[in-house]
Amino acid sequence: MNASELRDMIEWIIGGARSAPTPQQMMAECCERSVRAGLPLWRVGVFVRTLHPEIFGRHFLWKPGSEVETGTVDHDIQNSPEFLVSPLAPVFKQGLEVRARLDDPASARFPIVEDLRAEGVTEYVALPLVYTDGFINASSWTTRQPGGFTDEQMDAIRSITVPLARYIEIVTLRRTAMLLLDTYVGNRAGERIWGGQIRRGSADTMDAAIWLSDLRGFTALSDRLPSETVVEILNLYFDCQVAAIRDQGGEVLKFMGDGLLAVFPIDEYVGDEAQVCSRVLDAARASRAGVAALQFPNGEAVERFRFGVALHLGRVLYGNIGGGNRLDFTCIGPAVNLAARLERIAGRLGRTVVASERFAGICNGGWSDLGEFPIAGFSKAERVYGLHDEASRAAAG
Repeated sequence: MNASELRDMIEWIIGGARSAPTPQQMMAECCERSVRAGLPLWRVGVFVRTLHPEIFGRHFLWKPGSEVETGTVDHDIQNSPEFLVSPLAPVFKQGLEVRARLDDPASARFPIVEDLRAEGVTEYVALPLVYTDGFINASSWTTRQPGGFTDEQMDAIRSITVPLARYIEIVTLRRTAMLLLDTYVGNRAGERIWGGQIRRGSADTMDAAIWLSDLRGFTALSDRLPSETVVEILNLYFDCQVAAIRDQGGEVLKFMGDGLLAVFPIDEYVGDEAQVCSRVLDAARASRAGVAALQFPNGEAVERFRFGVALHLGRVLYGNIGGGNRLDFTCIGPAVNLAARLERIAGRLGRTVVASERFAGICNGGWSDLGEFPIAGFSKAERVYGLHDEASRAAAG
């Protein structure tokens, strides 16, 4: 072992690994420097749990001469047979150190051993990566050195895991903060909050297409079904919209009971209003098809659902609103209010998709003039448009 090389590498990690701007680059440089310090590494893995509603954790795998491999696993991994018999399970659950020498018959209890044997591995070691609050992640270290790791080499690996855990904790906390902001307030709002736009009243104006939708008959549904069932239905219902909205460049800003508010910023499309509105309409058609196909078994019956969505185009105020230290990042303005009024008109007309005159005039979607309607709180009436294909389906029925 080259003690000087090892010490320099550990100090490099403690200093933030500044020469490696990404986690993948950091891991590659860390492993390569460890090899130069005298560690006979073959494959190294880092396994980090995340705070995310769909992703349980991420992994980073290094092998000499290869790019660092990354991937994710979902929450089901925790109870999978593969994980329960993995050497990583006691590391995550109990913070134990696990060593498996391939010439030791006792190591056969781990199925991964046979795969490693085919690679010429002689020893596999799994070590905990412990955060400052005791939270445990895991790392794995393998070698093809005859006889496995020496005691000196194991001490060196253990000395690396402490600063490595601290580096991973810092990077993970930053990533977790961004993921949570994205999950709860949306990507664009999250970026603004992370960038320091956190004071009440801090807001910008932007032009956007506005989406405001509502589940029909939700009050009656909530009255006759258990709350747990209603929540499950709402999640399935929102799944029909959120993916379609995000796929078309929109951002979901707020869930309001069974209501959903989303915006599609114009500025990011170089002011091409027609392109943005066309994508919004594509999202509305996809959502309409998804909700129409949605079925929820309820005893011997099957629940079916209908929803309405109003589309408008206008300028909104986008930023922090609230009281004291409890803020909400949202958008407000007459354009949002008008979209809300149009959504109610859609319900009265039995329509799924309606649009304001401005939206329909820009978006060539095959619109029918549904008439002019007075709008509560607005000085003049608004002409409302619906899709031709909805009218034809109603006529055919």
